[in-house]
Amino acid sequence: MRTSSEPKGIFAAVGAFLDEHHLSPEPANYAFAYDVICNPQGRRAREVAALASDGVRLMAADVVRLGGAAKGAPLALAPMSASDADFASPIPTYQPPVGSQNLQPHQPHAAERTHGDELATRTLAQIEEFSDTLRSIHHETNHFGRDLAETAEAIRTSGAAAGVERISHLTAAMIERVHQAETRLEQAKSETAELRAALEEARTSAQTDPLTELLNRRAFDDHFTALPRGTAVAVAICDIDHFKRVNDGFGHAVGDRVLKLVAQQLERETACTIARYGGEEFALLFELDDETEVLARIDAARDAIATRHLRVRETDRPIGTINFSAGVALGRASETLTPLMERADRALYAAKQAGRGRTIVAP
Repeated sequence: MRTSSEPKGIFAAVGAFLDEHHLSPEPANYAFAYDVICNPQGRRAREVAALASDGVRLMAADVVRLGGAAKGAPLALAPMSASDADFASPIPTYQPPVGSQNLQPHQPHAAERTHGDELATRTLAQIEEFSDTLRSIHHETNHFGRDLAETAEAIRTSGAAAGVERISHLTAAMIERVHQAETRLEQAKSETAELRAALEEARTSAQTDPLTELLNRRAFDDHFTALPRGTAVAVAICDIDHFKRVNDGFGHAVGDRVLKLVAQQLERETACTIARYGGEEFALLFELDDETEVLARIDAARDAIATRHLRVRETDRPIGTINFSAGVALGRASETLTPLMERADRALYAAKQAGRGRTIVAP
């Protein structure tokens, strides 16, 4: 673990820590990582080292338990407010690295694959432990049955008095063995619940964009592939207009909130499968081919966003109206997704060229 006192060294080490443990670069996680890196002998650093000693990455729950992104932490971003002027000002202590603006949609990388391998190993180990426990119980049961048969034979040949003490001893021994087996099974049950939670977290993480909590590109593609062949579909690509101006003028923290706002309104108004597909691009999948209905839902989302009078909370500086352009392609699920997305993308380009803030349907 690097603990360079140079600012660049610390920044790189914190970034490597967040990447290693698959933690999103939000301020609370950054502060947690900063404390671990800069205080290697501190409580957090020692507990992190103990947790990660076997190559296990930290879970979100571990960070909270160790005092990271706890509820009410001063560095946590405030939740999105329903009012029109609740956009937080940029946080000066955090700027994403160049080329990684606005927390790009999740893409599988080596650390994630390693985590998947680790979960597979833990699953196999859990199965083997269950097998060992069952084999042990089976062995003890057979052993007890054999001892009972021998005691019965002793009683038959020597009388009841000879077997009473032996039966008492066998019964006590078997009760102890049953208790031990129950303890092992209860422990295995607890470990299985933890493993199930870890697997669910990994599955969700692999399918979700961490910023908007929408599906990510891979999950969107998988959803399309799973549709029955011949299903009527409409695919749309929505791209926020002049989004670079928001980032450049107000910072990436406000840009992130704009992305969340657009994601929320699209999800609420379009009632379809939606994913964050690129930096400021969203992909929509409607399981219908009614062009009028598709356009009406997209327009409803655009109108809902346009009615918001957005301001930076601390300065009351107006952000301006947020709008988006969209391209739509209609087809069938028997087609691969790529041609539909290409048609929708060309329609999106045409919408941008025609003045933005509109939807165009591909021929």
